Amino acid sequence: MLGALASPLALAASLALQVVDEQGRALEHAAVALRPVGEAPRRTPGTAEIVQQGKRFMPLVTAVPVGTAVSFPNRDTVRHHVYSFSPAKTFELKLYIGTPAAPVVFDKPGVVVMGCNIHDAMVAYVAVFDAPWVGVSDAAGKVRIDALPAGDYQLEYWHPRWAGGAAEPARMPLRLRGDARQTLVIGAQP
Repeated sequence: MLGALASPLALAASLALQVVDEQGRALEHAAVALRPVGEAPRRTPGTAEIVQQGKRFMPLVTAVPVGTAVSFPNRDTVRHHVYSFSPAKTFELKLYIGTPAAPVVFDKPGVVVMGCNIHDAMVAYVAVFDAPWVGVSDAAGKVRIDALPAGDYQLEYWHPRWAGGAAEPARMPLRLRGDARQTLVIGAQP
């Protein structure tokens, strides 16, 4: 009986990514996702929040699985008009303060570029992945994803330095058999 109890734990894995640029410097704001090769486990769509404060979006980059509902609270004392014309999600939240009644559901994979129609310098990105596990690298270039089944994956990733050209995430195969550490180099071009 002990073997049966230990087996699921032995199959659990985690991935610690160190994201760097071509010179080996830590790269913040990299959106990453792990998509299992074969049948992906079904997960209940979650929620996320992108705040408007100080006339900017926080965070700059958000990674979400398909079906995630994102709310956009405006904590500034001025009105914002949030919009996106991206193919993955077109929407508009006209001038408002506070939190709109309904969140925006990101129901299609792709990179969504958002702006404010009033404040041109405001920009943010939502990387929507058809994958159950997502993350964004921190200021040290680190992102960790835990509680993964051991197996074969497609690691998908995108960074805002590609915003002018690559709307689609890059992909690479990854095999996890236990806890893993990996360095991901993201160049100026995908």
